[in-house]
Amino acid sequence: MDESVKKTQVEGGDKEILYSKAIKAGKRIYYLDVKKNLKDDLFLAVTESKKVQPKNGTQVSFEKHKIFLYKEDFEKFMEGMNDVINYIKQRNSEDQKAQAPDAETKTDDDSDEIKLDIDF
Repeated sequence: MDESVKKTQVEGGDKEILYSKAIKAGKRIYYLDVKKNLKDDLFLAVTESKKVQPKNGTQVSFEKHKIFLYKEDFEKFMEGMNDVINYIKQRNSEDQKAQAPDAETKTDDDSDEIKLDIDF
């Protein structure tokens, strides 16, 4: 495909990015892109980009996965996201207590957890 055609589609089509946030996390980068479809509705495109380096030492590549989240689903998505994050935090806390019952509990400042606070 011709470069000028790609650029026109990105600027004028449903792929237009109005706002973007990149979150670097180790070998992964998460992109949160606000886009507009052809009907002028805004939606969130979440892209996970993971650096993949083959064992044989050849060229590094990136594996990408995308999901699209539409405004009518924001509230339910965030409720579900908060629920599963709280579950994971609770399980991690329980697992840490079970593994080291005599050790001091870790404070939030020492945590390796990724904190996710998204407001829509």
